[in-house]
Amino acid sequence: MKPELVEAFGILLVGMITVFTVLALIVASGRVLIWAVNRTVKEIPSIKKSTIQKSTLQGEMNPQKMAAIVAAVEIVTNGKGKITSIEKV
Repeated sequence: MKPELVEAFGILLVGMITVFTVLALIVASGRVLIWAVNRTVKEIPSIKKSTIQKSTLQGEMNPQKMAAIVAAVEIVTNGKGKITSIEKV
């Protein structure tokens, strides 16, 4: 091979390793930052549990279906979700 081609591949390899190293450092520092913030910042407890307006929803929907939807939202959002209305599409 020509020496210019060998030098070009060498520079290419060094550049790719540099980019990989920088991206790995960014990912690692992001994970450390997220870990530190989650460890130090305490979650503010909610004052009131989210409630559903039963008077508007019970007349429209089967109570078992409504309970299933409420349970699914509670599980997916870890208790932070709030159902304001349920409409059939």
